[in-house]
Amino acid sequence: RKIGKEMELFTFSPDVGAGLPLWMPNGMVIRQELEFLALQEERKDGYRRVATPHIAKETLYYRSRHLPYYSEGMYTPLDIDGENYYLRPMNCPHHHLIFGATRHSYREMPIRIAEYGQDYRYEASGGLSGLMRVRGFCMNDAHIYCRYDQAKEEFIRVLRLHARYYDLMDIKEYYMRLSLPDMNKLDKYVDEPQKWLDAMTIIKQAMDESGYHYVEGKGEAAFYGPKIDFMIKSAIGTEYTISTNQLDFLATQTFDLKYVGEDGADHPVYVIHRAPLGTHERFTAFLIEHYAGAFPTWLAPIQARVIPISDKVSDYAQKVLDALFQAPVVNGTAGLRVDIDTTAERMQKKIRDAQLQKIPYMLVVGEREAAEGKVAVRLRSGKDLGAMPIEAFVERIKREAETRKETVD
Repeated sequence: RKIGKEMELFTFSPDVGAGLPLWMPNGMVIRQELEFLALQEERKDGYRRVATPHIAKETLYYRSRHLPYYSEGMYTPLDIDGENYYLRPMNCPHHHLIFGATRHSYREMPIRIAEYGQDYRYEASGGLSGLMRVRGFCMNDAHIYCRYDQAKEEFIRVLRLHARYYDLMDIKEYYMRLSLPDMNKLDKYVDEPQKWLDAMTIIKQAMDESGYHYVEGKGEAAFYGPKIDFMIKSAIGTEYTISTNQLDFLATQTFDLKYVGEDGADHPVYVIHRAPLGTHERFTAFLIEHYAGAFPTWLAPIQARVIPISDKVSDYAQKVLDALFQAPVVNGTAGLRVDIDTTAERMQKKIRDAQLQKIPYMLVVGEREAAEGKVAVRLRSGKDLGAMPIEAFVERIKREAETRKETVD
């Protein structure tokens, strides 16, 4: 919360409501870059994007059984033309309707559909905490519709997708929690003992074959199936569920989800719910603490700041800014993010301000740099890299933005 305020990432307003964050321009950069990363990685794994409404009639949630199983976590309904509509607490019912709108052959399976979907859940006010626990959030959601014989391998693929993200961001302190039902208390869950056993067998085999560390939690499953929660620690040691991977055997009944098998008959599908990057809100909250606000270049709200020593080089400083701004970036949402400090402050004050804002690069330009077509490069750590041609610096920062890897000096 402290860093988010200092870096102007997000804010809250009593006029909007508790737990409903307002994303500021700097914070929106992080959201966009995470979503662009997901778009790229999901494309590699065969996902296709969809978009669905934020509200739906209560009949949809009775059909999905979120009413009454999950009613305490939902906002009170809106009366629209005499019918009750709910702000959606999750995206799965909408996705099931998309899958069910078309007949599918066994040859098409698995079908993977994804959406960064906006959801709303009523959290008790005492449980709200910055971006970590909110009432309005945008989830890196997707659903995989597969045959029974594909479920284990698809589950493993999702686990590996999680690991790719964590490796990229140098996240090492995490483990997986296999949440199982209490088979002696099936009144809390869908009463289908054999289907529970089948689903648990698939997940356990997937976890054992994946080689990832996990622990079991009895009585913690979702009401419609077992799940894997990815547990992660914040900088102050608080443990959070950062993302979830679930196997659902109920949806095939409630939404009549099926495919046409090789024998020409209809067969039920298995559904995998997954959200490797969790929600923008919680994952960004974790990353703020993980990096202590010093985001790597590809995620930093401002990647470089041009600092002219005096007004005599203002034209050249603008030329440097333009060269950076216009540089095309392959792995970015809108090119390089750069600005210029035109205040009347002394150079050392400008450098200090940029360091406090945790900007990765400061490009100091004076008369010598202008004469030679160069920039004096400083890191937010205080390290001075010396002068280099504009073109050389553009190539360096573009490489970092595109590979999502920092240059080792």
